[in-house]
Amino acid sequence: MTERIQEIVAGLPELKDVTGVWAVADERVARGDAAFAADLGVALARAYGQAGPLWQYRSVFDHLLRLLATTAGPGHVTEALRLVSSPEAADRKRDRYTASLLASCRRPEELAVAFSCHASEELRACLVHELVLRGVAVDEEPGIARWAMSPHWRYHPLGWLPLTLSGMEDGADLPGYSLGGTSHAMPYGPSDARPYRQTGGARVPSAAEVTTPQLAAALSSALANWAEESNGVVEARVFDLAGPLGAGAVPAALLTLGLDSLAGAGRKKAALSVAACPPAQAWRVLFAAASTGGAYNSGSHGAYGRLAAWQSLAALAGVADGAGAAEVEARVPECVWFGFNARTDWFEQVAWDIGLAALSPDGRRLAVLAATDTD
Repeated sequence: MTERIQEIVAGLPELKDVTGVWAVADERVARGDAAFAADLGVALARAYGQAGPLWQYRSVFDHLLRLLATTAGPGHVTEALRLVSSPEAADRKRDRYTASLLASCRRPEELAVAFSCHASEELRACLVHELVLRGVAVDEEPGIARWAMSPHWRYHPLGWLPLTLSGMEDGADLPGYSLGGTSHAMPYGPSDARPYRQTGGARVPSAAEVTTPQLAAALSSALANWAEESNGVVEARVFDLAGPLGAGAVPAALLTLGLDSLAGAGRKKAALSVAACPPAQAWRVLFAAASTGGAYNSGSHGAYGRLAAWQSLAALAGVADGAGAAEVEARVPECVWFGFNARTDWFEQVAWDIGLAALSPDGRRLAVLAATDTD
């Protein structure tokens, strides 16, 4: 450890502003000394990584990681991997974040080093699917293909996902990273669909709720982080219908199910808006919710966001537990999908509102997933 690094580590808890430390690291990396940034981060992790919520440490460590991941230079990827792989800094959530950073900012050939140097299996698995989301044919990338195609990691949760994008995954909203921050799209919010006006012509068969705790959890996979880490509320329910429900009668059916999210909907001041929702749009909404999070959290990032979106879609479509991705991909387009919203007291009407419904091909099962969050 150099004397300069020792000085920074010793004085960090007393700092009221860490931008001076950022500037030192920026200058050293600009001069070609990427190892300084990694050495500083490792030293800080040893001193403060287990010390609780020291904001100075969190801020500087994140800056060092972003600096190495987002700025071009020889050895930057290797040093970023060394930084997050040190025993004191190792963390599964950080691995997910690092994979998203690197896949967003680096060419696939630069990232092959992650599959030969010291990096966790978690980071590698996340990196594979972050690249898949960006359209990279990982099975054709030297240095990545051997690991990605090997059977040894298939028992990892992400091993269930396909190594190519399905048709419904086109156009995923992926974050953009820079040294100064992160940006991402939010493909949800108050609906601009035309308000539904109930008429007497819609035939709605009687419905029996069949939601179990396990099914509710599966439906909510993509939105669990909103409820667990932010102010989110989720409603996930499934109904069996006594007879076939026509797609045109779904808006009327939604008003009869006793949904908490639609309590009072259908009145003039709480008009129900319902619109057809292609499966690709449903996946896009669920992926964004899972990967980027709600009002007060940063989500699960791309790889686990992808997994959670598939899990929610599978449950909405009525795919049995244990089914493979191919079965989910085949079943989802057979269902009829809807997006809905209403100005009820349940929906916060800020920015994080989701309403999805899936009608089974035979019209006898209607699954509903709603969520709202606020800052």
